[in-house]
Amino acid sequence: MDDKALAAIALELYALPLDDFVAARTAAAKASAGSGKELPAAVKSLPKPSVAAWAINMLAIHQPEALDELAGLGEKMRAAQSSLDAAALRELGRERRTLLAAAVDATRAEAERRGRSISATIASDVERTLRALTADQGAAAAVQSGLLVQALSADGVDTVELDGAVAVPGVVRVKRAAVAPSAASDDKEKQRATAERTTRPAADQPRLKAVRQTPRPASPSALEKAKAALAEAKAAEEESALLAEERRTQLEDTEAAVSDLTRETRELRTRLQAAEEKLERSRKQLGSLAAEAKQATRAAEKAQRSAMLAQERVLRLGNTRD
Repeated sequence: MDDKALAAIALELYALPLDDFVAARTAAAKASAGSGKELPAAVKSLPKPSVAAWAINMLAIHQPEALDELAGLGEKMRAAQSSLDAAALRELGRERRTLLAAAVDATRAEAERRGRSISATIASDVERTLRALTADQGAAAAVQSGLLVQALSADGVDTVELDGAVAVPGVVRVKRAAVAPSAASDDKEKQRATAERTTRPAADQPRLKAVRQTPRPASPSALEKAKAALAEAKAAEEESALLAEERRTQLEDTEAAVSDLTRETRELRTRLQAAEEKLERSRKQLGSLAAEAKQATRAAEKAQRSAMLAQERVLRLGNTRD
């Protein structure tokens, strides 16, 4: 099967509005029937993305710079963690909160432009996925591919489960290979270095020996590692506290909105009940008035006939006298 053809089709499908996905997938499978049986079957098996994954795909396609910025921040955070730079970790943690909030807002906007509103639950899935992007290179490649089918999350050691997360995993593997050097390239580099050492002139040996004798930088002490871990834990605690405060504020706002709507609903029900009672009274009054109007009409007709008869009698009596 042509993996490039499948990737090209997938990129088109996952760029569509979510409600158009299934119909477009069926049409794409039929259109690829001339390429053999494998490609149409692979197209049919492309999963419909979750709402959160689709919204993130829209961000990856239409505002990729937002994800690039988060991915770059993730690289800085991993570097700071490797070097046990506690101050940098705290600063980068604050920067990540700002970028995550902006990226979630941008994701909401992209989804709403395509007729899909994002609930608070879906927004949490979006934020969790973008947070995973900053924790793991593979997650960053998956999110930036525009082929995400489900939300991601990082566990306690900042690793992300990517099985089944991307429609065409081969696309992500290519990106990850571009980020990190492969084992094969490492082996080649080692072989090249070995060859240089074995072919280097003897005159260089004293200098090489001196270099080897240069003491290596001391590894971070247990105390330094503990301090870095403490700084990272405090940054995570601060971030979690701010997130909890945001959720509490959202909860209070939602509770207030529910209370207002409940009160308004009660008022509307009371008004509706009063209107229904008034309508019932008006209907009864209408029935009575209709009956009275009918009787009045009959009385008027009777009076009219009586007047006509009286007039005829007057005329007859007048003619008799003459």
